[in-house]
Amino acid sequence: MTKIQPLADRVLIKAAAAEEKTVGGIIIPDSAKEKPLRGEVLAVGNGTKDEQMVLKAGDQVLYGKYAGTELEFDGEKYLIMRQSDVLAKIC
Repeated sequence: MTKIQPLADRVLIKAAAAEEKTVGGIIIPDSAKEKPLRGEVLAVGNGTKDEQMVLKAGDQVLYGKYAGTELEFDGEKYLIMRQSDVLAKIC
């Protein structure tokens, strides 16, 4: 598990790997791949007095294309965002 603990109503997400796409036998480079919009919640904050946390570690979620802040810790890339930036939980 990670050593990052989100505060308040924030969640830490590990983005799903971008899917490799080919077009007529041409492999599209990493720089042209779509940013994944799906990920796994690794850690959650305690919430605020106005917003209780409904997400928990292990949840698979969908989020907006430009949601959150990207960060790198111990060579791994993560997203940290407010719970309200998460669009849906995948059941």
